[in-house]
Amino acid sequence: MKSDATSMLNDKGLAPMQKSKNNGVWARFFRQWDYQLMILPSIAFIIVFSYIPMWGVMISFKDYNLFTGFSASPWVGFTHFKMFFESPEFWTIMRNTLAISLLKLAFAFPAPIILALMLNEIRNMAFKRVVQTVTYIPHFISWVVVSGLVFSMLAADNGPVNDVLLQFNLIKEPINWLSIPEYFWGILVSVGVWKEIGFGSIVYLAAIAGIDPALYEAAAMDGANRIKQIFLITIPSITPVIIIFLILGIGNILNAGFEDILLMTKNLTNGIVMPYAEVIDTYVYQMGIMNQRFSYATAAGLFKSIISVTLLFIANGIARKLGKASLW
Repeated sequence: MKSDATSMLNDKGLAPMQKSKNNGVWARFFRQWDYQLMILPSIAFIIVFSYIPMWGVMISFKDYNLFTGFSASPWVGFTHFKMFFESPEFWTIMRNTLAISLLKLAFAFPAPIILALMLNEIRNMAFKRVVQTVTYIPHFISWVVVSGLVFSMLAADNGPVNDVLLQFNLIKEPINWLSIPEYFWGILVSVGVWKEIGFGSIVYLAAIAGIDPALYEAAAMDGANRIKQIFLITIPSITPVIIIFLILGIGNILNAGFEDILLMTKNLTNGIVMPYAEVIDTYVYQMGIMNQRFSYATAAGLFKSIISVTLLFIANGIARKLGKASLW
């Protein structure tokens, strides 16, 4: 009888407790100590360069002076935020930031998905590798080099784009593309798509590679052609990955770009495209680094960060409520 009671106790009492203990966070942490050691440098990097510097946002609430230091600078509350919202450039900056970001989301986001779907349908492996290599290479080219290529390609004097258009009588005289403000958004987004489309497709190709081939075989037996298989099997199977990147894209909606815009406009000394090129990031650089208005620039940057985090939470909440994939 005692043996039976002990057996029941072990089955119903001690076993679950032991199982819970073994599956605890710290137990799993120590079981994976070798993996944890591998990620420690990354965690330390994030803490040192991302979390510790966060205290610096406090200068947005101060009239910070570089020479007197943080502690001696007086508190001014939301004065710099009010100045930013009431500045003549505010609505122009917000328009440009949102317009460029939405254009990138509309064109640059689906481009890698479409490329991955097309590459997955290629059966000639040699040709597939060539296409992958050609589309991957631009990602590794510095924006400094890319901006120089864009200036050369779109130059009014002997630029290849103007030469081709003139050759086919599509234009009557050379166009100075980068001096026409209305063309800047299209040029910037097009160059960004060309640069990142190949590298961005790697994640989607990896997701497609994980799809069970039996699904395609069953669909083929039911009479589904290649196009139907893409829409009925491939796209639904990689939808969780697409949603995750869409959530991140919405969270970064105010990150219209910095390096690309700054370098694309660096040689345009006349400033004619700036009403279409100035975004929050370049404005923060101009005010903070060039004009040394550190508190004002920090306030503008903090405003952008707060909006971005809010949009990230909203997009993630909507995805989770709809039963789709989410970040948390």
